[in-house]
Amino acid sequence: MIEFLKKIYRSLREKFRFYKSVNWIKTYYFNYKMFPKAVARKLPVFFYGPVKFSSLKGDFKIEAPIKRAMVGFGQPYELITKYKGTSELFLSGTFVVKGHVQFGKDYFVYVYDNAYCEFGHMASLASNGKVICKNKIVLGTYARIGSESQLIDTNFHQMVNTKTGEKYPINGSIKLGDYNFISNRVSIMQKTVTPDNCSIASNTLCNKDYSKFGENVLIGGIPAKLLRENISRDWDGELANLTKYLIVT
Repeated sequence: MIEFLKKIYRSLREKFRFYKSVNWIKTYYFNYKMFPKAVARKLPVFFYGPVKFSSLKGDFKIEAPIKRAMVGFGQPYELITKYKGTSELFLSGTFVVKGHVQFGKDYFVYVYDNAYCEFGHMASLASNGKVICKNKIVLGTYARIGSESQLIDTNFHQMVNTKTGEKYPINGSIKLGDYNFISNRVSIMQKTVTPDNCSIASNTLCNKDYSKFGENVLIGGIPAKLLRENISRDWDGELANLTKYLIVT
C-alpha cells in the first residue's frame, strides 16, 4: 500500500513539475494567433520558460496529425535545468513541422520574410541553439542537433571578388538528411547538404555538400571532412526511449 501511494505521489509530482514548466500565457497566445480555432484548442505548440515573440506575422504549418504539445519550444529534455531567459522567436516567413519537434532552452529562431524553414518528425535543436533562416533550411526526420549549435543560411553582408568585382550570393540553403546525429557547438552554414545517417563531431564547421560521402559516415573538423565510414548512432536501440521521453502525451 505504501509503495502504491509513493508511486502515485511521484506521478503527481512529475505532472506538477511539467505543468509548472509550461509558459501557458505564451502557449495559448501563439496557438490562437497562428492557427484556426479547431487546431488552436488542441494546443499543438507548447512554450516552456520565458520567450520573446519579436514577430509572428509569418506562417506556422503542421503537416502531420494534430496532437497536443507536439512542438515544444524550450522543452526541458536535457541535463541542464535552468533557463537563462534569452529565448526569442522571430517568424516572418514560413515554418513547417512534419511531426513532433523539440527546441531546447534559450533558443533563437529567426525566419525572415519569404524564407522557408522545415523540421522533420523528431528533428530537434538543443539548448542555446540558433536557427537563422533568410532563404531555406530543411531538416529531415530525426535530424537531431546538439547544444550551442547554429544553422545559418546567410552571410548577412555582401561579399565581392576584389579582382573581378563579382558579387557572391548573400543567402543560400541548408539541407540535413534523415537520422542525422549532430553534436554540440556545430556551425551549419549555407550550401550544407548532408546524407541520411550522418554524424557530425563537436565544434565542426559545415559549409558544402557532403552527400558524396554516402550514408553511415562521421564528418568533422573546420571545415568538415570525412573522418570515418560505417558508423551510425544506434537509432534502433534508442527510438523507444526517444519516443518515451520526448513526446508529450
